Amino acid sequence: MDSHNQFEDQAAAYLAQRDSGDWTSADQAQLDQWLTESVAHRVAFLRLEGVWEEARRLKAACAGLPAGVVPPPGEWQHSPFFERDSRAVIAQALDDPDIVSEPTLRARWGEELSTAAKWVSIPSDVSRTSRAVHTRAFAVAATVLLAVAGGLYWLAADRWAGDRYTTPIGGFASVPLRDGSHITLNTATQVRVELTPEERHIRLDAGEAFFQVAHDANRPFVVQVGHKRVIAVGTQFSVRRTGDDIRVIVTEGKVRVESDQAPLRPRASRQPQQMDQHGLGEVFVTPGGIASAGDEGIVVEDRGLPAVQEDLSWRQGYLTFHDTLLVDAVAEFNRYNAHKIRIDDPSIASIRISGTFRALNYEAFVRVLDDGFAIHAIATDESTTLTR
Repeated sequence: MDSHNQFEDQAAAYLAQRDSGDWTSADQAQLDQWLTESVAHRVAFLRLEGVWEEARRLKAACAGLPAGVVPPPGEWQHSPFFERDSRAVIAQALDDPDIVSEPTLRARWGEELSTAAKWVSIPSDVSRTSRAVHTRAFAVAATVLLAVAGGLYWLAADRWAGDRYTTPIGGFASVPLRDGSHITLNTATQVRVELTPEERHIRLDAGEAFFQVAHDANRPFVVQVGHKRVIAVGTQFSVRRTGDDIRVIVTEGKVRVESDQAPLRPRASRQPQQMDQHGLGEVFVTPGGIASAGDEGIVVEDRGLPAVQEDLSWRQGYLTFHDTLLVDAVAEFNRYNAHKIRIDDPSIASIRISGTFRALNYEAFVRVLDDGFAIHAIATDESTTLTR
């Protein structure tokens, strides 16, 4: 909280100097630099700037104070009318997950919201005839709440600020990071990257990505997927997201998979290694291992490096199937193509397919089905329907 107060004091100093009329281009450059140094700087300035514009009109209520000086909150009083109305606004703000989505935000800003009503300069001896001043003070208080709420929205969104990378359906992208790591994005993938001195944080919002992590023991590499995290220091692995479920494949090193909602630990069994949602501890995945994590728990299976490398053949533009159900093979092709394949006859969904195909060449896959199986394909511009 001390640093937060320092930020508020610095923001107030900049505003006071700018309002004094003695403001140069060098001062503006210094302010711009300060704002870019920290999200907390920008939030502090945003909150005070909104109030500042209105507070300058309340000189009558601030008589005796030097120009450009903001009265300390402890010396201000607030209207019971404003406090009564503000409670509902404050409660709504604190309960809104879009405004305060992290516990740290609640701890840091909840007190400021609950005391925002006190940031109105209304001396106790104000005459009842000073209703114009009172109304203006109420407007300032409302401005404070809006500025605080706006700052919270800004801060909550900026917690995942940084570089964003996306690929369309059928698209691939190779992304080098400043720390020497490398990300390969699969089809229809969205990631956010934020590198800090303490942590390398990746948020996988959709799709699948393969990570080649540069070793840095002091900065863990964390891939966040909903309420689940995949943590590594120096390794190579992929993470695929399907809704809130994830699938992790490790080809080098070791990663830890954990859940925010239900910490998990392996049972005393060998293969596959399965955890229930009531367990405790961590789940580690080593080369050749595949971890599937959902709400029910996590299953870790040792498939071996050759098998998992085939699962990652999408990095070369291929899909490899080994005795795969047709319904699953079709679902894979539909991930990579806007032209969708549909199974019209449930009796053919359990046919098993083996082979390697170009991920974007769904026509060749359909021809193999039409030539080698008792399957008929009916194609239109938008889709292909498979029947017996």
